[in-house]
Amino acid sequence: MKRIALAGAAAAVVAAAIALPLFQPWRLVTDKVVDEALPTASSSTAPISIKPSSTTPPTVSATPSATTKVLAKGSLISHEHDTSGSVAVLQLPDGSRVLRLENLDTSDGPDLRVWLSDAEVLPGRAGWHVFDDGRYQTLGRLKGNHGNQNYPIPASVDLADFRSVAIWCDRFNVSFGAATLT
Repeated sequence: MKRIALAGAAAAVVAAAIALPLFQPWRLVTDKVVDEALPTASSSTAPISIKPSSTTPPTVSATPSATTKVLAKGSLISHEHDTSGSVAVLQLPDGSRVLRLENLDTSDGPDLRVWLSDAEVLPGRAGWHVFDDGRYQTLGRLKGNHGNQNYPIPASVDLADFRSVAIWCDRFNVSFGAATLT
């Protein structure tokens, strides 16, 4: 009986040593808030705020400068985890482009990335795994699971090739949330 209990305890320790780093369950109760200002090439550029609405696509609530352009925008929907917020692809006065996440609210998770994708955003479980089926461009690790964030888009990226943004968990190949770019 003592051997069985000892073997069970050893198996539990081995399972925990494997599962804890893989699943990182403490991330269910951790949050990281990021509040980045919109990068500008000129101090005269007015801040841009992308506000979601429950019935209409997001709108730009502040007047952007004459040279800052909103190239595409969308609202995040939930997939594997509750996710909300707005996304916008902006062209800055210097010609560079950024993906702006605004009012992001999602779960913290292991190995989260921000992706541009050619996949259609599908609601519910049908949309959880579609973003790595086709073309995608990683813009970097998700900086925080709450707040406002900017991700530079490389000049080599042709935006016509992409129609959605995904908050992607690279470890488990699942979307936490996604937005169609319009």
